[in-house]
Amino acid sequence: MNEFKKFISRGNVIDMAVGLIMATYFGAIIKSLVNDVIMPPIGLLLGGVNFSALKVVIQEAQGETAEVAILYGAFINTIITFLIVSFAIFMAVKMYNKAQERFKKEEEEAKPAAPLKQEVLLTEIRDLLKK
Repeated sequence: MNEFKKFISRGNVIDMAVGLIMATYFGAIIKSLVNDVIMPPIGLLLGGVNFSALKVVIQEAQGETAEVAILYGAFINTIITFLIVSFAIFMAVKMYNKAQERFKKEEEEAKPAAPLKQEVLLTEIRDLLKK
């Protein structure tokens, strides 16, 4: 139980949970962007095609049996959603990496420069002469 308390109280777990929640809603936003904003104009350009309705019917509905179909239009929407999410994540990671590099560079510049070898030797000689 103590191990679980240590694990759950770590900041990384909280960060991971927040990231997961944000990713879930980010995915929903991107799905809406693709389905509601991007695909309608593309469908219009292709002659009024509704991509989500594109399908190949394998077997027509019969009585109470539902139609069997390959919904390739929905698949196309999903691929476009994936590409947009992948690109957005790529851009976010790229910006994060640039920021990390900048912070690392600023830290290195803020550190005092190490004394030259000659200075170290001269300091040691001075200290020996004082003795």
